Amino acid sequence: MHRRDFLGSAALTALLPLVGTGSIAVAAEGGRVLPVPLNPGDTVGLVSPSSATDERLNLQLAREVMEALGFKVKTGEHYAARHGHLAGTDAQRAGDLNTMFADPSVRGIVCVRGGSGAARLLPLLDYDTIRANPKALLGYSDITALHNAILAQAGLVTFHGPIGAASWNRFNVDQFRRLFFDRELMHYKNVSDPGDELVPRRNRTLTITGGKARGELVGGNLSVLVGLAGSPYLPDFEGRILFLEDVEEAPYRVDRMLTTLKLMGALDRIAGFIFGECTDCDPGAGYGSLTLDQIFDDHIKPLGIPAYRGAMIGHSRQQFIVPVGGRVEMDADAGTFRMLGPVFQG
Repeated sequence: MHRRDFLGSAALTALLPLVGTGSIAVAAEGGRVLPVPLNPGDTVGLVSPSSATDERLNLQLAREVMEALGFKVKTGEHYAARHGHLAGTDAQRAGDLNTMFADPSVRGIVCVRGGSGAARLLPLLDYDTIRANPKALLGYSDITALHNAILAQAGLVTFHGPIGAASWNRFNVDQFRRLFFDRELMHYKNVSDPGDELVPRRNRTLTITGGKARGELVGGNLSVLVGLAGSPYLPDFEGRILFLEDVEEAPYRVDRMLTTLKLMGALDRIAGFIFGECTDCDPGAGYGSLTLDQIFDDHIKPLGIPAYRGAMIGHSRQQFIVPVGGRVEMDADAGTFRMLGPVFQG
């Protein structure tokens, strides 16, 4: 799954929420807009804003998962379409998203899959409608483009977490129910199962720089986030907690993308740093490679801010559902972070 080769440098935007003719956009601290809450029996929309699905079974599974969670399901008109590797043309995919936000019967939106192509939709989204009809949007990987653009342009809190066709194992379902149905102020701490090892090896966190920090979460997939540089769809990094993950990126590419964030001033403005999984990020053949440890030592440690790596965020079977724009406190020594306030309307 490659989401590569977008270029640029950061632009800062901070838009105040407006009151629309549909749902009333409830502002949280800092001008954020909170989505309406979700409950069993509500209708969720399934959309495909990025790559097309290569198996019809994945579309069926996404619907069945939402129904098993207790939702009614409405599918985007073009969610099963194909245009090259994309799930329909840009106009079709953006139209499905705009329609779901405008539809008063739909209370939340779930992306069927990621892949590539969501950034192409950003100029076509109706941010006034999104801001006036705030709903939870769930997805990860390429959906990072939507999370950050919607935060930058509409101030809406969205959710980085499993896509519709992903594994909805016990951990992910429990996360979803606690966050969306119970509206729990989540405490994100890795689960550790040593198996037959003397000490646990999986889901370990590693402190880069100790300490605690508070701020709003921003981030997602590293390569997709860097691809928004130079556009009005990248949020302000000032005082925020940056979380990142990636997949199938050689360490030299991770180094280059963090260098880009450094050169455009983003890293110098953040209050804290959380790195999740970098799945299959092994060095290729050649003269050798920087390790990820060395890359974080070069780019993150000199910032002197609380930072840790190994959070259960990213391309892994079990993953946290993270509120993009939600205010949290992180503890880099403990390798945890926790929500400081609600991320849904009261």
